Amino acid sequence: MFAGPHTQSQAFDMPFDFVKQPNTRIALANQGIYNGALGLLIISTLFFFSGTTLLTIMRLLMLFVMIVGAYGGLTVTKKIFGLQLLPATIVFILLFL
Repeated sequence: MFAGPHTQSQAFDMPFDFVKQPNTRIALANQGIYNGALGLLIISTLFFFSGTTLLTIMRLLMLFVMIVGAYGGLTVTKKIFGLQLLPATIVFILLFL
């Protein structure tokens, strides 16, 4: 969200000229807000819930991250599979152990 166009173009494997466009900058900032809010929700869940309720909510959140990571990996860049989908999948599996 706060990264410059050069960093964003590398992170998302997008052409630098494309990332510099105002509409693209707004879209990437918007995506950053969603990711930040989701991260805050995951962390805050640990403080507000416990037991089976916590497990259920965390499983749902990890499932959501897995779906979004799979979509991003297919539509944006394959790096998202490793950066977003893989960690969420590992946590999702561990939540069932």
